[in-house]
Amino acid sequence: MNTLLKSLGVVILLIGVGILALPTIMDIRDNTFLGVGLLLTILGFVVHIFLNKKFE
Repeated sequence: MNTLLKSLGVVILLIGVGILALPTIMDIRDNTFLGVGLLLTILGFVVHIFLNKKFE
């Protein structure tokens, strides 16, 4: 369970990066995907740091 929680931040980060790549792949001209991807990337980075400090 601890391993799953420690990798939760990385999973959120990868989802954010995937959402950032989505407008390029689908040729979408909307900033909504970019904003959501940015927020998830930053959130995943912060969660990764917080959980690694808590469980180590």
